[in-house]
Amino acid sequence: MRDWQTVFRDTLQYRAEIVKAVLEDHNMQPVLLNKKDSAYQLGFFEIKVAPEHVIQALKLINDDINFE
Repeated sequence: MRDWQTVFRDTLQYRAEIVKAVLEDHNMQPVLLNKKDSAYQLGFFEIKVAPEHVIQALKLINDDINFE
C-alpha cells in the first residue's frame, strides 16, 4: 500500500464512505483512512487506490459523484 495514491479527501465521513462505495462497485478495492484527531475533530478522511486505478477513480469521482 506504500505506492497507493490519494484520490479523495474530505472532512465529512459520509462523503468519503460514498466515494469508497462507488469505487468498490467498480472493483477498485479502495481504502478509507481516518486522519481526524478524535479530541479536536481536526483533519480529514482520505480514500486511496492502487496506482493502476488512479485515473479511473478520479474520473468516476469527478463525473459521477455530486454532493450538492
